[in-house]
Amino acid sequence: MIELLFVSCLLTEPEHCQQRSLIFVEESLMACMIHGQQQLAMWLDSHPREAVREWKCRSAALREVEA
Repeated sequence: MIELLFVSCLLTEPEHCQQRSLIFVEESLMACMIHGQQQLAMWLDSHPREAVREWKCRSAALREVEA
């Protein structure tokens, strides 16, 4: 599994940010890097009051190690 990890901030309060993620079951890191912007654009369509500050792809296994 691959995690698209990103930080979103409110447009009206840019200092109010939150870490978020989307999980992809059968994709590679390369596929995440290629399609990540498209996935974030779709996410932003449903969250018009937010902006994405930064994003990266990583193995979802790293998420379990941090928990």
